[in-house]
Amino acid sequence: MKRPPPLGPGARVALVCPSGPLAGPDDLARAESNARAMGWEPVPGQWVLARDGYFAGTDQQRLDDFNAALRDDSIDGIWCMRGGYGAMRLLEGIQYDVLRRHPKVVMGYSDVTAILAAVNRRCDAVSYHAPVARADLTPFTTDSLRRAVVQGVDPCGAAPAARTLRGGRAQGRLAGGNLALVAALAGTAFTFNYEHAILVFEDVNEAVYRVERMLLSLRLGDAFASCTGIVFGAFTNTPEDRPDNGGSRALEAVLQEVADQLRVPCIAGAPVGHIADQWTLPLGARAVLDADARTLTVG
Repeated sequence: MKRPPPLGPGARVALVCPSGPLAGPDDLARAESNARAMGWEPVPGQWVLARDGYFAGTDQQRLDDFNAALRDDSIDGIWCMRGGYGAMRLLEGIQYDVLRRHPKVVMGYSDVTAILAAVNRRCDAVSYHAPVARADLTPFTTDSLRRAVVQGVDPCGAAPAARTLRGGRAQGRLAGGNLALVAALAGTAFTFNYEHAILVFEDVNEAVYRVERMLLSLRLGDAFASCTGIVFGAFTNTPEDRPDNGGSRALEAVLQEVADQLRVPCIAGAPVGHIADQWTLPLGARAVLDADARTLTVG
């Protein structure tokens, strides 16, 4: 897949909200500060502070900001401000032809996974599962982001806190992101190409039985048919009890079951997801997973 040009010093980066609304001007100020700390010039979208229910403005306003950033040749990258819900509602209106002609860094995570997948699929371009612009960026997270989109080198590496669920070594393109969005996109024209992929999944606020159901749905739909490896990131705030019958199941058992069923190298607990220290993942790029050494190397 094509990699967009790196975001060097002075790069102009659009700040957009394709999903949920910001809490207020302080969120925007923090995002602008984050961009400047990376050496970039922040360019907030016209509707970045808009609100329409649980959306950051109407669908048209959010789409207008995103497409305006794509069309503006002076904009080098697009940094999504936050997740929430709503990105899928924009997928049919994004001007992919513009992005194919002029590749740009598109980055974010959580609900933004929908846009990352669509850019991958419709533009044959790498997109970046990265911290959102309004986040409080730790040194670990900043370093990985800088390596990914500024220096263009491996942004991952060792994950000493991860666990090996199934050993071995795998090669493939990175695909995935937020599990709920990946599952929601299954069967659409905007989903990832999973052929010979190393799959990466994370999620938040999903009960274990829902995580299991989404993974099962993807497996039954053949999304995992030719995957070469799996990297499970953080599944935060994931209750193990199912309240309607009083039963429970450990998340670890669900993830282990998937690794055993697919018989591919697999680690869990990688620094990906709704956590402070997170890798930036160039989705669509080639990578090597060494599950025994608990390393992910992006080439």
